[in-house]
Amino acid sequence: MAGVRRLILLRHGQTEWNATDRMQGQIDTELSDVGRRQAKDCAPEMACSDLIAIVSSDLKRAHDTALAVAECAAMPVVTDARLRETNLGDWEGMDHREVDAQFPGARKAWRLDPKFTPPNGESKLQVGARALPVVQELLAEREDWPGRTIILVAHGGLIAALTAALLELPEANWPALGGLANTSWVQLTSHGPSIERPGWRLDVWNALAKVAPDVL
Repeated sequence: MAGVRRLILLRHGQTEWNATDRMQGQIDTELSDVGRRQAKDCAPEMACSDLIAIVSSDLKRAHDTALAVAECAAMPVVTDARLRETNLGDWEGMDHREVDAQFPGARKAWRLDPKFTPPNGESKLQVGARALPVVQELLAEREDWPGRTIILVAHGGLIAALTAALLELPEANWPALGGLANTSWVQLTSHGPSIERPGWRLDVWNALAKVAPDVL
């Protein structure tokens, strides 16, 4: 693993909106008491000895989770708005029942088609496209990455879209990456011959091994 770049994608801790099946999107919600405990509990595992950087969404629920990891790792957190959750447009603030009542069948279409766009929101393909440059820039700028680990702290929908984009999955296969539990994590490793051909592999998905709902 000496020359392998390890990328950990960590989902934020629970919010009250997660607990009540309410669609958050880019609304800037806070961690619940449960979420703060989850962040604290996962931090020692995430703060591995070869960690060289922590980059977080600037939304509070992700940033506060990242800060818990940073405290254990004794390093700063860099925020990047490109790691924000999917813009869910008119769905934001609604719970699942409200979305289903006002937009029958739309959530199913959204889960199965990465091109589907919630009203006034963005598609999963668009989310992957805005997040992918974050990793591409780290590949170009962090010459110390080979053999070490970088953590991105973000959101379930963003992590799924970014993973699919990194793996260059066909659009039809994007729905194969299911929901992530709060403070669950994903591991990818880059084995490619160059930063232009990073050769990403998916090693771990939803490490807490819990089946999560499609709540963003």
